[in-house]
Amino acid sequence: MPVEGLEDAVKNMCQLQRHGGPDDEGIYTNAANKLVLGHRRLSLIDLSQAGHQPMAYASGRYLISFNGELYNYLILKDILKKAGCIFTTQSDTEVILAAFATWGVEAFKMFNGMFAFAIWDNVTSHIYLVRDGAGIKPLYFAQTAEGLAFASEVNAFSNIPYLQQQHPHWPVYLMAYGHLPEPITTLKHVQPLKKGWFLQYNVSTGQSSQEAFVRHSYVEHISNRQQAIALVRQTLSDAVKRHLLADAPLGVFLSGGLDSTIIAQLANKEKKDLNTISLFFEDNAFSEKKYQDIVQQGLTGNQYQKLLKEETFHACFPSIVNAMDLPGCDGINTWFISKYAKENGLKAVLSGIGGDEYYGGYPSFKRIQAALLIQKLPNGLLRAGRESSSKKLRRLCYLSIHGPVGIYLFLRGQFIPNEVADYLGADEAEVWRILQSQPEMPNIDNLTPKNQASWIESNMYMQNQLLRDADVMSMAHGVEIRVPFLDTEFLKLSTQLTSNVKYSGHFNKQLLIDSFKDIIPAQVWDRPKMGFAFPFKDWLKNDQYAQSITGAKSHLYHKKLVQNKLHWSQFLTVFLMENFACT
Repeated sequence: MPVEGLEDAVKNMCQLQRHGGPDDEGIYTNAANKLVLGHRRLSLIDLSQAGHQPMAYASGRYLISFNGELYNYLILKDILKKAGCIFTTQSDTEVILAAFATWGVEAFKMFNGMFAFAIWDNVTSHIYLVRDGAGIKPLYFAQTAEGLAFASEVNAFSNIPYLQQQHPHWPVYLMAYGHLPEPITTLKHVQPLKKGWFLQYNVSTGQSSQEAFVRHSYVEHISNRQQAIALVRQTLSDAVKRHLLADAPLGVFLSGGLDSTIIAQLANKEKKDLNTISLFFEDNAFSEKKYQDIVQQGLTGNQYQKLLKEETFHACFPSIVNAMDLPGCDGINTWFISKYAKENGLKAVLSGIGGDEYYGGYPSFKRIQAALLIQKLPNGLLRAGRESSSKKLRRLCYLSIHGPVGIYLFLRGQFIPNEVADYLGADEAEVWRILQSQPEMPNIDNLTPKNQASWIESNMYMQNQLLRDADVMSMAHGVEIRVPFLDTEFLKLSTQLTSNVKYSGHFNKQLLIDSFKDIIPAQVWDRPKMGFAFPFKDWLKNDQYAQSITGAKSHLYHKKLVQNKLHWSQFLTVFLMENFACT
């Protein structure tokens, strides 16, 4: 493809991602190497034109397109200045460039932040794709005979003709998981870069290599509870302080639950004019307004609360589906709260994602021991109940897949293989083969049972669903979600606490409660967990858009939803099957 054609393609990719970068656009072209970098900017640090990207450094040797935030950039900047680096901007982007120019790929492990970036080296003709160690920011790429293409969303590849071949098995994964687990996408040749990895690609030869620069491993050695409480308190406080770095308005998502309350209280210590944003509902079974109000009484700053009504859901549901980059049965809540954050002038919002996954907030932490024992039964016995009328008994069949995949699908799966095969008109044995082949997961038998639950929730549920949805649905409104619980230093601490310290206690997340009991109202932690949910079941039953594109196959599923014989997330999964199959 001629350079002009490449420029047009990259400009189109940028345009397709404009919602996530509404503030500025830039293109860099290197005709000799047939290389084009594009960037859409969401300005949060150094709002001036000096922060424009792609950004050059070292007399133009290095170019970068960077998505995300580097929270320790000021510390690194001081170190680099002492090493002789000269800076002309106040941006964290330039710090990444200077660090790479000084330390090469060793720089990547020094970054504390959420990031996905591409660095081009004009001297070596190498381009580097890099993704943060927690996988907060997405980065998708395709390497084919035509070259290397990459973007923050799969949708950005939609106008590249040679990348349009569908992944043949994505419908199987969607029905089983309710989302597409990495490395699966809807496109055969497009996949995500692994978290904590970088890809090095030689533009001249087309050769590439991939390498991990950081891995977060469970190494339990902090066993003193009082020491753990002190470390959790100080390290999370420091993380929240780092995450408040911004030259643009930011706030905190305040659900009224434990994690968001901790984040809001710690943020308010640093920022007296703190903005909080919350959703509530008319249905008290779902609304957490009374807890939001209790927390807010102890905060200073602006409280933005929004009553979300059913008619608003119906009006917005088509836009929500359209905003989905990849199909998934979650994220609708994040779309709405990000919309209201944007309407109230916020460009970045702190979220409590990660607290449940690393401190025992889900039912899986109580169920994991039994699941591990049952998984040892013969496969024939485990699969025998798949025709049962009991959903719990049917899901036992997933434990015949050994390792984390089987446990995850048993705990959180949507449809079992014979149901998937029936819907898709496929062979059940083939469905089993597909689900056993990917994703490839390591053996985690060396971890304690509850750390196995933590590993599964963080590397599968959080990684593939929560973080992906958080990024896509917030960026649909040009809002950035920041996650202090996944701060590099706090994440390192969270994986070093012994299981008996981290998970013991009467309440879920007892260690977090004890670490911040003096700043959390008792009503917040001494109550049942609600989660961040909507009255979806009733709303979807009545949604005309959902009914209008319900095809012949899924019509039966809608009928089951109306009859209360199907969970709303299962219907949404089938609904998205039809919607994405038509796009």
